[in-house]
Amino acid sequence: MSLFCPATLIVARHGDAAYTVGADTLSDEGGVLTDLGRVQAAALAEALRDRRIALVYTSPLGRAVETGMIVAQALGVPIRQQDGLQEFRVADLAGARFDDDRLTTTYAAWLADDLSPRIPGGESGEEVLARFGEALSSIADLHRGETVLVISHGGAMSLGLPRLALGAVPSPPPPLANCAHVEVQAGDDGWTLGPWPGATR
Repeated sequence: MSLFCPATLIVARHGDAAYTVGADTLSDEGGVLTDLGRVQAAALAEALRDRRIALVYTSPLGRAVETGMIVAQALGVPIRQQDGLQEFRVADLAGARFDDDRLTTTYAAWLADDLSPRIPGGESGEEVLARFGEALSSIADLHRGETVLVISHGGAMSLGLPRLALGAVPSPPPPLANCAHVEVQAGDDGWTLGPWPGATR
């Protein structure tokens, strides 16, 4: 196989999940899939059945791992956890509400390409982008000429994918629904991004 063959990464958000802290409270816990989330994961597997997926990668967080396990089992392919794919940590904001200004203003700055702000006690946008990009690059290097599924998280995907690959993505990108996926062609001449779910021309 030519070393110049691109890798195809299908990067998907995890399925709907529940958390012990409740739906409106920030937390870094991994979460568990709801009944709806399991249905969404099964539907993702069915949508990808003809794509000849070689392997499923997931972030280490529980909701992503569980989503990946459902898909991998349905497709009969191996599954592997990959550090770096996880959502950005809320860190010191754990226990605050989702609409806390310290989170919303920081993430809005990231999406506007100011990556220097840092979530209190957590990561800057630069750090999130660096470890997310490193994780995807390592996967791409292992799968030249193949197609793999990568289960990650909406925040990391919306920040990282438009900045790592060229493609027509609105700014800010539309929020990703659970199990929505974006296709990335990763080759030696750069990465290209497929259509963004929910985007209109």
